[in-house]
Amino acid sequence: MKSLLFILISFIAVTATSSGIILISNPDGRILDLPLSLLDDTPFKNFLIPGILLTLLVGGINILAVFYYLKQHPTRYNWAIAGGIMTTGWIIGQMILIHAVHWLHVLYLGIGILIILLAYQLKGKWVV
Repeated sequence: MKSLLFILISFIAVTATSSGIILISNPDGRILDLPLSLLDDTPFKNFLIPGILLTLLVGGINILAVFYYLKQHPTRYNWAIAGGIMTTGWIIGQMILIHAVHWLHVLYLGIGILIILLAYQLKGKWVV
């Protein structure tokens, strides 16, 4: 379970940060094949702000979770839980704002929930 948790938080850290940086550097979304029309019912005119938020909030929290996990810090599971919460919150917010569900939403939502459950179990608060 420990290895799986590490793989999942690392995956989210890398993919969220890299995707966010791509959106910041190209806010028109073309590199990720994201049409600006996805943002029609949102407060955003392009992907710059979502890219910044994705990088800092989702990527940043999960990077910290990886860092604390590697250091075997006593708060590593708390950071992993925070990363899972940020991931699930981001995905749910995204689905609500764009009024759509893509298979990647389901995948990342599942990973976020799994991170929360694994970290909570490893923290010793929930024993099956």
